[in-house]
Amino acid sequence: MFKSLFDAAQNSTFKSPFTSVNCQSATPTSAPTSSAVVTPTLRDVAPRQLTPNHNIAAAAVAEGDSCEFGSNHYFLLCGLGGIISCGSTHTMVVPLDLVKCRLQVDPAKYKSVFTGFRISLAEEGVRGLAKGWAPTFIGYSMQGLCKFGLYEVFKKVYGDAIGEENAFLYRTGLYLAASASAEFFADIALAPMEAAKVKIQTTPGFAKTLREALPKMTAQEGVTAFYKGLVPLWMRQIPYTMMKFACFERTLELLYKYVVPKPRADCTKGEQLVVTFAAGYIAGVFCAIVSHPADTVVSKLNQAKGASALDVAKQLGWSGLWGGLVPRIVMIGTLTAAQWFIYDAVKVFLRMPRPPPPEMPESLKKKLGVTGEQ
Repeated sequence: MFKSLFDAAQNSTFKSPFTSVNCQSATPTSAPTSSAVVTPTLRDVAPRQLTPNHNIAAAAVAEGDSCEFGSNHYFLLCGLGGIISCGSTHTMVVPLDLVKCRLQVDPAKYKSVFTGFRISLAEEGVRGLAKGWAPTFIGYSMQGLCKFGLYEVFKKVYGDAIGEENAFLYRTGLYLAASASAEFFADIALAPMEAAKVKIQTTPGFAKTLREALPKMTAQEGVTAFYKGLVPLWMRQIPYTMMKFACFERTLELLYKYVVPKPRADCTKGEQLVVTFAAGYIAGVFCAIVSHPADTVVSKLNQAKGASALDVAKQLGWSGLWGGLVPRIVMIGTLTAAQWFIYDAVKVFLRMPRPPPPEMPESLKKKLGVTGEQ
């Protein structure tokens, strides 16, 4: 069964998202010798462009796919994948995130990751390491919905706007623009739960649960308590997400081109997911570095009542902004890799279209005189 699926994928006319395909044979074929009734398939359907500037798929859904690439159904399933990947992974690392936040806001007490775990366990026990899990799960599920779902939407919208050739030539810029736009809205959805999470984790005695924290925060500072960290959250998350998507997309492309010993079409689904995980981890390391100073400000800001982001940055100083970087690299690297792995696995499970890394359009190859692969 797997061999037949592999052969079907290898011979598929939809292996490349940038290749225009003529589904009708140029020469007539002989009539079938058996008496079985021949049922028309997707290859018998005349092709058309899915979008004005992208020869990605035919009008019908590809055989075996649950939806059409670029359709509203596809975008909704991408959002569902984002909910599953972000909500689950961030919740799994709550203990490390708790220690990281405490190390950022009170380095004199917690000193290091191991000291932070030891003190947290001594003061609150094992259950104390799960503090903030509810706002983490809710907030990052909402963020994942917007992050992954809107990224796919904006990538298509911006790609259509600049045309197929420019979308390939300037694809890194396309990834950066689409991910930044998606994260702008994702952080608006995340901000209230992020504020509650940090307050629960870093303010001793404030609240043990989300239900306890929300009314207290509202009573003390009003609605502004949930959005005072939005600007530094943008400062943290937008660079992080831009690096997360752009670095992942290009790393995946390079891995298949220079590292993986066989074409993507020849790889099994499991092998493709391993490459996805590797590209995700590499992207995660860079994500952690570029977004860490803003992450420190967010942690301190949500703990300090009435302070501004600039006040917190001045108070911490340059070295203080980098507190907790090592555990965050471990956390974010693993987190980002796991998110991409789960997101891609969800696509496989839901039988969603998974286009390979982009290839140079035929029209651009003719203009540049390129004969082989780009």
